[in-house]
Amino acid sequence: LNRGFTEIHSMSDHSNFVSCVCIIPPSDLYPHGLIATGGNDHNICVYTVDNPALLYILQGHANTVCSLSSGNFGTLVSGSWDATAKVWLNDKCMITLKGHTAAIWAVKLLPEGGLILTASADKTIKLWKAGRCERTFTGHEDCVRGLAVISEEEFLSCSNDASVRRWKISGECLHVYYGHANYIYSIAILPESNDFVTTGEDRTLRIWKQGECAQTIRLPAQSVWCCCVLDNRDIVVGASDGIIRVFTESLERTASAEEIQAFENELSQASIHPDTGDLGDINVHDFPGREHLDDPGRRDGQTRLIKNDGKVEAYQWSAGEGRWIKIGDVVGSSGATQQTSGKVLFEGKEYDYVFTIDVNEGGPSYKLPYNITDDPWLTAYNFVEKNNLSPVFTDQVAYFIMDNTKGRAVFNASSEFSDPFTGAGRYMPSASSSTVPPADSFTGNVKHFNALLNFTCFLSVGMGISQSANTTDENTYFPKKEAVTFDHANPTQIMGKLKELNGTAAEEHKLTEDELIILEKLLSTTCSASAEKPTMQQIQTLWKAVHWPEDIVFPALDILRLSLRHPTVNENFCSEKDPVQFIALLRKFLSPEGKLANQLLALRTLCNCFASEAGEKLLMEQRDEIMAQAIEMRSSNNKNVHIALATLTLNYAVSLCKVNSVEGKAQCLSGICTVMEVVQDLEAIFRLLVALGTLISDDTNAVQLAKFLGVHSLIKKYASVSEPAKVKDCCRFVNNLL
Repeated sequence: LNRGFTEIHSMSDHSNFVSCVCIIPPSDLYPHGLIATGGNDHNICVYTVDNPALLYILQGHANTVCSLSSGNFGTLVSGSWDATAKVWLNDKCMITLKGHTAAIWAVKLLPEGGLILTASADKTIKLWKAGRCERTFTGHEDCVRGLAVISEEEFLSCSNDASVRRWKISGECLHVYYGHANYIYSIAILPESNDFVTTGEDRTLRIWKQGECAQTIRLPAQSVWCCCVLDNRDIVVGASDGIIRVFTESLERTASAEEIQAFENELSQASIHPDTGDLGDINVHDFPGREHLDDPGRRDGQTRLIKNDGKVEAYQWSAGEGRWIKIGDVVGSSGATQQTSGKVLFEGKEYDYVFTIDVNEGGPSYKLPYNITDDPWLTAYNFVEKNNLSPVFTDQVAYFIMDNTKGRAVFNASSEFSDPFTGAGRYMPSASSSTVPPADSFTGNVKHFNALLNFTCFLSVGMGISQSANTTDENTYFPKKEAVTFDHANPTQIMGKLKELNGTAAEEHKLTEDELIILEKLLSTTCSASAEKPTMQQIQTLWKAVHWPEDIVFPALDILRLSLRHPTVNENFCSEKDPVQFIALLRKFLSPEGKLANQLLALRTLCNCFASEAGEKLLMEQRDEIMAQAIEMRSSNNKNVHIALATLTLNYAVSLCKVNSVEGKAQCLSGICTVMEVVQDLEAIFRLLVALGTLISDDTNAVQLAKFLGVHSLIKKYASVSEPAKVKDCCRFVNNLL
């Protein structure tokens, strides 16, 4: 009966249901590939193909892992109810994708390096590149459940809104396909074509050719959860009756006449409830007799209902066989009471319990339906969301459910298999309940001086900068061990501009003559080899000056930039004062609408924070926020802003290699790729190449991630740069590592 399919292994390392399975392609380390499974226990289990023993577990998600997709270089992408997707390389999480507001039901890797699609219960699809959201696709009216990639330029999505949409990567929706009568759970592409197959809550597998539903295959199970297409074009589906079925267009592989008859008998004995919607919008009370089947159907999959011996039977037209095939008996509500059936009818559906909840004395009562196969916490969350109640009631409602259902097994098995995604009989969210919670739901003047905006500040001694056209075989560029700082200074010019602007400042901001002298002394101390230490009075005066209005603050920022190289000033601003407030001040100047001089000086100031241990520690603690905002500066048209941004990235690379932070390195690699796509200045490119080389030196995982992100295609054009030679050399050394 297996017709060539034999069970080889059975893995049982998850502590709850398995919601998705994925094959990771063969690699040098695992020549037969790997099997990855995602579960309700929040884990991903990974196995070798030839051994049922667990190889390793990937942990990091805070809720059910419901989708997996594999790519080149051993990469794996996972989607979860915790509203995040994660990129894994071997046994480490490299990138976490955050942006959806509800559960991520589907993930797909696109053929182009580093491009990822995620589909969510928030009704949107997002395109990610190098760990950043590039585009959001909107159009579906309910939870998006499945994705299928057609090419580098196009993909398909299916949704609980019973539609399939075809999209261009650029964001345009090319077509909307209708045919299913209920939720569509899964979609897969047929090989070497744009044709596809879908399965859903209407008991059907549908085959789509040239944009039309060419064939509808009914199954004797209400929910057809998933489908995939084998290389030989055979279609495999899994349904809520726990059976996997394979359909083929090949005569050589077609099942025997006995097997086909057994399938039809099973189908004809199925019970179809009219409320499920899988028969379309039909009045079930007005039916003709068997004579209605004498006329042929108009299209494959057409459904007709007839009366036969007091029963209502459903038939489906098979265009291939030219006959009507019985697909089941239509049944109404049981009419049973809770005493006779143990079920309570609420809003047309049967539940194990329907509680009445009084939130406030004298206020309205709310009905809370609950099945013992449901998760009490998820039910409580959805109840609170649906009725616009305060989140503080969530835990009270959950405990109420558990207290009042004692003695009834939670997640107990039933004759119908539970939804592998929600644990319920099938996934039927209300308008508000499609949002799945995280694991714990309770808890003008830029003319400072010409050099400021127009000169190119080269790296300090030790960067191996050579303007010679001769290439070298010795890598003197990376891995970089020390931070790069911006040391260029003209104290006389800076103080001249500060005094000039002070004369025009409002009275509440104006500095006294004594305060100007204090700042001049601080600048002199930090720009010379003096053994004298900056005083607290000098530091406090500088703090006052950097709070000037944005249109006149830039000379004060320049003093701050230079002063932070001194350990005393660095320690004070980055540790002893309110360091978070200090970073917030600098981030304020990175606003895209801000002054160019302020943006540049804020970036350089952040770079110089790395000059001492206190500053390095603070910037590492605030890395996520700083890098996310700094990378937005790539849209600037000023080359010196780009150089400062590249230097900041380089300094982070140096620090991340000291602590060997896997996710930090991944974040930095993603940032480099994002910046390198738009930056053209070769000095900035050089520093990004040094940062890249520093990150991937002696780190196999970082090398593999760089390959996945498409670094080679990003940097290959710099291999032919003649001047400065350092760009060509550095590019060559990076490529050698890749």
